[in-house]
Amino acid sequence: MRITAYRKAHFNAAHRLYRKDWSDEKNLSIFGKCSNPHYHGHNYDLEVGVTGEVDPETGFLIDLKILKDIIEHHVEDALDHKNLNEEVLEFKDLNPTAENIAFVIYNKIKEQLDPKYDLEVKLFETPRNFVVYKGN
Repeated sequence: MRITAYRKAHFNAAHRLYRKDWSDEKNLSIFGKCSNPHYHGHNYDLEVGVTGEVDPETGFLIDLKILKDIIEHHVEDALDHKNLNEEVLEFKDLNPTAENIAFVIYNKIKEQLDPKYDLEVKLFETPRNFVVYKGN
């Protein structure tokens, strides 16, 4: 039986959307108020889905405590209450858009999971704006 188990998480972070090679005027015209040189913040909500076969011995797809610990140590500890542009190495040269944040989170979690699992990351930047990345 193939099934997906989900774990929700939350973190707060600040960022600025901009390209270093563009003028402030061009950044403002493309990214709007999100290009504020003094940054701005979001209360991010995260849903992580792990898909695979249920173990017939345990009845588990994955022990959700394992998934909780992976998310806590590799996502929440790494991103919560951080300035993504200034404090998170992955965004040194990568614009911290919701799309790129989801991509980074996916890779952090995927490195920790058994490769037998498929992974989906759903990141809510606001209650109405979210992205989904499935590694393809």
